[in-house]
Amino acid sequence: MQFTFYKYQGTGNDFVMIDNRQLQFPKNDTKIIERLCDRRFGIGGDGLILLENDEMTDFKMVYYNSDGNQSSMCGNGGRCLVAFAKKLNVIKNKATFIAIDGLHYATIDENDIVSLQMIDVSEIKINPNFVFLNTGSPHHIIQVENLNNLDVKTEGSKIRYSDLYGQVGSNVNFVTQISNNEFSIRTYERGVEDETLSCGTGATAVAIAMHATKKSSSNNIKINVEGGALEVSFEEENGIYKNVFLKGPATFVFETSLTIE
Repeated sequence: MQFTFYKYQGTGNDFVMIDNRQLQFPKNDTKIIERLCDRRFGIGGDGLILLENDEMTDFKMVYYNSDGNQSSMCGNGGRCLVAFAKKLNVIKNKATFIAIDGLHYATIDENDIVSLQMIDVSEIKINPNFVFLNTGSPHHIIQVENLNNLDVKTEGSKIRYSDLYGQVGSNVNFVTQISNNEFSIRTYERGVEDETLSCGTGATAVAIAMHATKKSSSNNIKINVEGGALEVSFEEENGIYKNVFLKGPATFVFETSLTIE
């Protein structure tokens, strides 16, 4: 069967997009999803996202990592899916959609800048050497001095597979502070099992972690990623972070058709 695929990227975090409102894509076939995400033998992407119908919202987001397995929330993927929904005329400039971590609200402007509401965060584990929290996906955050020369894949995989997180694992973010409201990060993503150019839930987690540990007093924080820059804003009251928004570009790359056997 022939399918039309769309490629989107959000600050270098790239995704294969599929309009699956007719439920024709074989979404339980992990081998097909893994092959489509393969950068040598497929379309190539950090993940694959299906846009499906939902009775209560504008659409449903179904997200798979590049290993073919369905995964937890992806912030940049969610932003790119909003841009995709606009391209399909499912929405205009506002959207509500359901994802694995619950309901999301988003806006998109004429320059395809998407602001995506993330989940509230109420539990932050602050340790002497790292911070852990869940922003729709689990994130381990550690500050480092020499971010540019860090071997993210090696150091990230050590933490991802450590006894701290067991078989489930965690994404790992390495952070350097630039100013009170600006930080640079590099992220190792589980499921991709490598560094990605950007991670939306990771950028969100870092911004909240830096505020929670009093590295920043701002509630609007710029996060530099390898593929560009993101902005995270939030409101904090009694240690609970609400109205958390992840903002940045979501860019259409190309459209193609392939036959899946």
